[in-house]
Amino acid sequence: MSLLNTKQIMEIIPHRQPFLLVDTIEELEPGIRAVGKKCVSYNEPFFSGHFPKEPVMPGVLIIEAMAQAGAVAILSKPENKGRTAYFAGISQAKFKQKVIPGDVLTLELEIIKEKGPIGIGRGTAKIDGRLVASAELTFAIGSGE
Repeated sequence: MSLLNTKQIMEIIPHRQPFLLVDTIEELEPGIRAVGKKCVSYNEPFFSGHFPKEPVMPGVLIIEAMAQAGAVAILSKPENKGRTAYFAGISQAKFKQKVIPGDVLTLELEIIKEKGPIGIGRGTAKIDGRLVASAELTFAIGSGE
């Protein structure tokens, strides 16, 4: 049983289809960490062009999915309700294997540093426990308006 479904995620972060890349949140410690799931479907809009004969989820969207899981964690803090988490940097991004239709991504992001409105999270994306991508993501909390 998921902790948060898609509707509940959309109450926390501003992303909407087709750019909402987290289906459920399985674990959540507000301001500390979140674990989410993304069921990768052949119907994803990016597969029509990336790549038509061999559909592969773009690495930048895997990173974005990680960031959205992290945004749920940081925006779940009561003082951040209604605000927006913006990308401020990506470092140490590594991709270990392709993500294709039918895969279920487990996205985990842990907040490792926070000072004022700026923070850093360490994220991973896995399929069946196998690491497919990792990165450190810097975020900035904005007003949300």
